Amino acid sequence: MGDRNILPDYFKAGHYDLVLTDLDLKNWTYKGVVTITGDFVKPSKEIVLNALELTLKTAKVEVESGKASTSYSSSNFQYDEKAQRATILFDVELPVSKAKVTLDFEGAINHKMAGFYRSQYKPAAPAADSVPRDEEWHYMLSTQFESTDARRAFPCFDEPNLKATFDFSVEIPSDQVALSNMPVKDTKPTTDGKQLVSFETTPVMSTYLLAWAVGDFEYVEAFTERRYNGKQLPVRVYTTRGLKEQGKWALWHAPRIIDYFSEAFDLDYPLPKSDILAVHEFTHGAMENWGLVTYRMTAILYDEEKSDSRFLNRIAYVVAHELAHQWFGNLVTMDWWDELWLNEGFATWAGWLATDHLHPDWEVWPQFINEGYETALKLDGLRSSHPIQVTVRDALDINQVFDSISYLKGCSVIRMLANHLGVQTFIKGVSIYLKRHPYSNAKTEALWQALSEASGVDVPALMKPWIEKIGFPVLTVAEEPGQITIKQSRFLSTGDVKPEDDTTTWWVPLAFQGKTNTQGVESLALTAKEDTIRDVNDDFYVINKNAPAFYRVNYPPARLQKLASQLDRLSTEDKIFITGSAADLAFSGYGTTPALLSFIQGLKSETHFRVLSQALDSISLVKSIFSDDETTRKGLEAFTLRLIDNALSKVGWEFPAGEDFNSGLLRKRLLLTAGINGHPGVTEEALKRFKAYSSSPEDNRLHADLRSPVYRVAMKNDPVTATEVLKKEWYAAPAVDSKDVCLGVLGTCSDESIITNTLLPFLFNVSPPAPASDSVPPGDLHMLSGGLASNRVARPLLWKFITENWGQIEQKIGGNPILVDRFINVSLSKFTSYKDLEEIEAFFKDKDTTAFNRTLEATKDKVRGRAAYKERDAAILKEWLVTNGYA
Repeated sequence: MGDRNILPDYFKAGHYDLVLTDLDLKNWTYKGVVTITGDFVKPSKEIVLNALELTLKTAKVEVESGKASTSYSSSNFQYDEKAQRATILFDVELPVSKAKVTLDFEGAINHKMAGFYRSQYKPAAPAADSVPRDEEWHYMLSTQFESTDARRAFPCFDEPNLKATFDFSVEIPSDQVALSNMPVKDTKPTTDGKQLVSFETTPVMSTYLLAWAVGDFEYVEAFTERRYNGKQLPVRVYTTRGLKEQGKWALWHAPRIIDYFSEAFDLDYPLPKSDILAVHEFTHGAMENWGLVTYRMTAILYDEEKSDSRFLNRIAYVVAHELAHQWFGNLVTMDWWDELWLNEGFATWAGWLATDHLHPDWEVWPQFINEGYETALKLDGLRSSHPIQVTVRDALDINQVFDSISYLKGCSVIRMLANHLGVQTFIKGVSIYLKRHPYSNAKTEALWQALSEASGVDVPALMKPWIEKIGFPVLTVAEEPGQITIKQSRFLSTGDVKPEDDTTTWWVPLAFQGKTNTQGVESLALTAKEDTIRDVNDDFYVINKNAPAFYRVNYPPARLQKLASQLDRLSTEDKIFITGSAADLAFSGYGTTPALLSFIQGLKSETHFRVLSQALDSISLVKSIFSDDETTRKGLEAFTLRLIDNALSKVGWEFPAGEDFNSGLLRKRLLLTAGINGHPGVTEEALKRFKAYSSSPEDNRLHADLRSPVYRVAMKNDPVTATEVLKKEWYAAPAVDSKDVCLGVLGTCSDESIITNTLLPFLFNVSPPAPASDSVPPGDLHMLSGGLASNRVARPLLWKFITENWGQIEQKIGGNPILVDRFINVSLSKFTSYKDLEEIEAFFKDKDTTAFNRTLEATKDKVRGRAAYKERDAAILKEWLVTNGYA
């Protein structure tokens, strides 16, 4: 394992008994004792395990020899903070034998959203007396261990293939609630209004899946329809007091999804309960801890009156994603973090599959193409991308592969393979895989073997390049009468493919429609660098029909133009895919921006939310690069308004009862787009509504889906008032998603003095000493910094602040490498010149970038691509807009 920095293998753990006591909820410390039962498989004078920000007090080892046992003690510990390890040294060699290792330790309940940590919140109802609080906040406690933060909470062998069973107990105030992976086994009073809560033994599992929480919790409960071991399974959504009713939408989904996956995988959900916990501060969307899944608030809570309707969709999907992990990831776990994609790519695909099963009217696969697949293609088009299966050496490396390659490219290639084999055959193969490796670890090859068995197809031969090689192909099409020639080559968003970049030949399923004597779609495949398809209909053909496969198609310009006039023959997925391809091809120089806009022009009669979303996303990208030129900016605004005019005239401002989900989303997107681009009627109405709302919020409440459109128009036209109103609303947070909505709009402010004097201090204040009402919490930093970075006025001001105050930024988010990595990604990727690139390189030259080096390289690649695009297309874009009457 030369490419992995792993623990020595002297001792193999089988079971942990972990007891936490003396939780000091003023100084945020606790005491712990962990007894690890296992085997010394080699004689050794030391035990090396993972520990980070823990103080080990004493160690005792009981070694079994025959019927007797011998004890050895030590308080000789060596810490390697960089490697996140502790070594326990003994005076004598410990023999090969069964053993118990007992460690007394002390730890901190941190505020870094990693390990065992505290979350601050404003209570929605009066809290239990013992709940810790200060002048501004109340606190709850929970854990986040993936990928390598169990070691922050207790000393352990913290690698995914070092599985064990766990007993867990925690001493808590008697008026609070403790949760863990398994049901409560026992509760015993201890001292002074405290009790020790013990939980049943877990199945064999990885350390990163252990979880616990302590807080002023209440719950709503439902049961599965199916029976498990003769009983309907209890499913609960836990929240801090006063919020449980907002868990009902998630609660409707969770039992149905458990039943759906139990049947699909032909394998019952393996635990006796399924709990969901809403956590007030959280790095990601959710975490799949076995039996106790934890969530960011907006990923699990929904207020029917106050929440944006897009969260209906988000919550359904995230619940499905995390529950898919209960089998794929928890029951069967990847062997090492280089195969993280296997966990996350599969759960992403299965999450959309289950959501589609419960909500076929939502059309979630077009949504995935527009949002997920497109995101993956854009990241994977960078020279600095990485293969799906990527070498991971240590903890800092691991954090950086929780990215769109692992999740979204992983999902895309799984979707491509499932489409090729047939979804039912694919699921049958997954079932074989799960039944073959329960409670253990498995590599990608084991999944391929099971899928080959189920399908009779040589899956490894098809998938090897997709998993092990970087990037994806662009198919360049050349036409002759009655035939086309297709050539595959590596796609790079910078357009500068060198021979050494282009050595992979992928298996490329073509999903071809348009043979002269054939109806429907043919499952042809390109398995060489180049091939010819004969008997092609010269009038109409489509490659990658319904976009099941992961690549770009570069049609000849005249064909792209013709497809724009044949929209009735294209599916929703086709329109999204062709638009996304045309945009990426323009960006990279394979195509042009005029060719992209000419195709998009043809969509002006379109009213499908996802198709218009893709078109508007593509225009937004163009605007973000070329809008420094006023003529171009105004031309793109006029182009956008003309594109949406037809659909906008149909939607209005009201949300009729019983309206379908996508129609509501379309209204919001169209009003938002119209307002941003200066539509007079929408601007007037939005300002009228904002004025009424800001003067008396209770009497003039805005529909939840109208907040963003109305606030954006207000920010554009009256930034002083809008900033004041939105900062107040952000702090008061009348809805669970209020903070997200307000931060998103604040990031669009284009008043330099407000950005400099109000928003940047608000973003980077370290709290304390800053009051909570004037400091964005670290977990939400990306929401405002990403908005400011996307804003051409704010971008240079944000960068200036970063370069002058890097120490302050590190102080605010440096304790959690995931947050630093995300901040770099969202804050630096929107620059548009080579000069900006030089400044970024110069600034980070003498900084320690270990925690975000992959992301920094990807960010620089994005800037390179944007700068090249701007230089190449600025003049022809402006000329096209003028010639076509937009500017």
